[in-house]
Amino acid sequence: MDVKNVLQTILRDGFILVFNQDKLDIVKTAEALIKAGVNNMEVTCRISKPLEKLKRLRKESPDFAAGAASLVDFPGMLKIYNAGHPGDPLPSVTEVVDAGACYLVSAVNFSDASYAKFAGTIPMIPGCGTTTEIVSQFAKGANLCKVFPAKQLGGPAFVKAIDPAIHKTISLVPTGGTNAQNMGDYIEAGVLVLGGSFSMIDKPVMQQIIAEQDYDLLAEKLTGIKQMIDKLRSEKWPDIDFAAANIKEISRITGRNFNLR
Repeated sequence: MDVKNVLQTILRDGFILVFNQDKLDIVKTAEALIKAGVNNMEVTCRISKPLEKLKRLRKESPDFAAGAASLVDFPGMLKIYNAGHPGDPLPSVTEVVDAGACYLVSAVNFSDASYAKFAGTIPMIPGCGTTTEIVSQFAKGANLCKVFPAKQLGGPAFVKAIDPAIHKTISLVPTGGTNAQNMGDYIEAGVLVLGGSFSMIDKPVMQQIIAEQDYDLLAEKLTGIKQMIDKLRSEKWPDIDFAAANIKEISRITGRNFNLR
């Protein structure tokens, strides 16, 4: 999958699920997402054996856009962490790309070295907490910028406040604390893609899904999230059919630039 096709998938989906649950099967979760109409998912490196799970997902679901997340793109910190966790080390950016990651996500900025190596060839979504980080990471080659932790930074009000400062050009992906109650506010603030974890599903239901390994129920709940996002986006941008729109059309109507070279 090339960079344009992956970005188009993410933009059409309007949602990036953070796979951070070791008690769920990664392939069956992807299948539940596909049933819900979502064709991407980020595999966070906070789970156990993330590289093995990413490789399995890419092998068994090659048309599904599986990203890698929670990347630590600074060799000094990566070395320190892995020295303390030799049995389950964090993979590097290069390692997840070699494992087949379709896009890259981090809670923090990406390094200049990674931009030099990967920008323009694989979508990069760095974590940002300030307007300076957003603009500087975009200038280096980021395609979307993750606002993290979105809730603690101020939620939809933060996005709405900083959007004029970035000239409503860069597409922000709020992650952390996104839910049914604030989705509408985020989308009204101009957000095209929301990031969220399994915490978006009611806790007792999620406990049932895990205990019973009920992927049909998971698909049902994910469908509800997808349908809500679709409805809210169609109200915000009635001139875009997100299910069929290409990146050029989305960019023209929303004014967002996705840094495609």
